[in-house]
Amino acid sequence: MNRNRLIIGMAAAVVVAFFISMFVYRELQRANLARPVATQQIVVAAQPLQIGTRIDASNLRTISWPAGDPIGGMFTKVSDCAGRAVITAVAQNEPVLEANLAPTGAGAGLPATIPEGMRAVSVAVNDVVGVAGFVVPGTTVDVLVTGAVGEGRGGNITRTILEGVPVLAAGQKIEQDRDGKPQTVPVVTLLVSPEDADKLTMASTEGKIQLALRNTIDRTTMDPPPVLQNVLFSGPQAPPSVKTRVRHAVAKPPAPYEVEVITGTKKVTRTFQNQSGTSQNQ
Repeated sequence: MNRNRLIIGMAAAVVVAFFISMFVYRELQRANLARPVATQQIVVAAQPLQIGTRIDASNLRTISWPAGDPIGGMFTKVSDCAGRAVITAVAQNEPVLEANLAPTGAGAGLPATIPEGMRAVSVAVNDVVGVAGFVVPGTTVDVLVTGAVGEGRGGNITRTILEGVPVLAAGQKIEQDRDGKPQTVPVVTLLVSPEDADKLTMASTEGKIQLALRNTIDRTTMDPPPVLQNVLFSGPQAPPSVKTRVRHAVAKPPAPYEVEVITGTKKVTRTFQNQSGTSQNQ
């Protein structure tokens, strides 16, 4: 009997708990329906947008977004950002932000990606200079130059003139291949300051340049010492020989010797030069 009562009590408790949970669930649903989430429209990319693309109504659209969770730099109308160029790639359905776009009136294509105060300089490359085609947009390089330093000053010299330079374009492409494949191009375009633009132009005109590919997250400035041709091929110069001066000792003349001469009761001391180098005593 006690066991049956226990079973009946447990069953009754389960039934009561079920009805209570259903009641709570329905009340929560009613509460959510009674308080709808406020939304607003934001502008997103209707398709993938590559760097340099001019955006307009054909490649943008709006979606609903919770009004209580705004995104910094977002747009609520397509007209607010139409006509501007993309300076960072935007994925499909990704919100278009102020930071993704070039300033108004900056145009489209490569010029729109150049920050104010910077310059884009193109240099001729081949498979060797362009690191077998792996110098592509978005990578970072160091620029080395080899040239003559003047007669009697060690022949040619190689030195690093620029470090950590961003690559804007390879040929006419300003987007990196999605699969990371190398691109064989005759020209690459680098992003430099006006001062560095002068250095790069002089190096490519008067010398021979070489690009050294580096990790894009490596911001270390190494400033390596230049390499002279005569040191590279002949090794370090031997230190100048030191001439040893030998001083020859000058022999001192032998000391004179004295002789006492006695004549009768008279004694006289006479001095003579020692010609043999030894003293003679008598």
